[in-house]
Amino acid sequence: MKPEVIHPEGWAKALGYANGMLMPDGTLHIGGQIGWDKDKRFAPGGFLPQMEQALTNIVDIVTSAGGEISDIGRLTWFIKDKTEYLAKQREVGEVYRRVFGKHFPAMSMLVVKDLIEDEAVIEIEATAFVRR
Repeated sequence: MKPEVIHPEGWAKALGYANGMLMPDGTLHIGGQIGWDKDKRFAPGGFLPQMEQALTNIVDIVTSAGGEISDIGRLTWFIKDKTEYLAKQREVGEVYRRVFGKHFPAMSMLVVKDLIEDEAVIEIEATAFVRR
C-alpha cells in the first residue's frame, strides 16, 4: 500500500507539494500550513488571523483524512516575529483554544528570518495518527 495524498475538497490545487500524506500505518504528515484559505487568499490582519487560518487548515486536512483534532500529536511552528508572538500571548491562547480546544500536542516553535510566501508571517506543520 502506498501513501495517500490528502487534499481537502474545494481547496485550490497544491503545486509541487502535498498538504497531507497519509501513510499506510495511519501516520498523517501535514505540510506547513500558512495563513491562507482554500483559495490561497491570506487572512487579513496579520499574525493572529493567519495563525487561526493555519490551525484551521490543519484541522481540515486531518478531518479530510478521517481523523479529528485529538489525533494530532505534534505541531511545529515557524514564526517571523518573536516579539509580536510574545506580546500577544493571551490572544494567541484564545485563538488556539478557539480552533483546537484543550488539545495540546507536543509543540516546537522556531523563529525564522522569512517564509516562502511574502505575506506569510507564520507556518505550522503537524503530524497526526489516523486510525482507519
